[in-house]
Amino acid sequence: MPTIAIVGAGPGLGLAIARRFGSEGFDVALVSRNRDKLDRLVAILAADGIVAAGFTADVLDRDALTAALGAAKDRFGRIDVLEYSPVDASGGALAPVHIRQTTPENTQAQIEYQLYGAQTATAAVLPDLLAAGAGTLLFTTGAGSITPTAIFGNVNAGAAAMRNWALNLAAEVEGDGVHIAHIAIAAWITDQAPDGVPAMTAAQIAPFYLDAHRTRSAHEVVVAP
Repeated sequence: MPTIAIVGAGPGLGLAIARRFGSEGFDVALVSRNRDKLDRLVAILAADGIVAAGFTADVLDRDALTAALGAAKDRFGRIDVLEYSPVDASGGALAPVHIRQTTPENTQAQIEYQLYGAQTATAAVLPDLLAAGAGTLLFTTGAGSITPTAIFGNVNAGAAAMRNWALNLAAEVEGDGVHIAHIAIAAWITDQAPDGVPAMTAAQIAPFYLDAHRTRSAHEVVVAP
């Protein structure tokens, strides 16, 4: 069975992506810092007939993230698709900051979370994919990585850095059998958005990921209603 590893797995988009790939015969490795949440997600997927396992790591802890993906490879034998989309809703150092209030400190936190985490996850799986001459890496941001929004000044900076790096890497390995795509979501992920706010459910967004893996038609996909 092919395996997808979802870094930053949660009950919204992460679960929807797991279900979409799982319905196509993929095993699922879920990476998150919360063991209880992982256990709940594994149970939900098991009820859907999808083989899944959870691996605990905080993306800010590079050694732990590398170890979690190594454990996922040991559990499933390989990782064919990596999807990176951590979301932190706790505020603190990762809280969104208006562009006028950005500082090196609050921007660096986003660089660590988005760019350095993506680089760490990639380093754990890309050598195997290159050796096999196959596989897919998918990196998720909001659309602010392309068209910035002032209220997310530091978030946009970190996302844009990851986007630039991912597209650069995509061009570098294009002839080696590994497909890399940046997926920018230009919508609130909800079914109850305020009037006039573009919105999509996680289940509506998830097929874009499977399509990116299958078609390999673009290195950047903008998801919008």
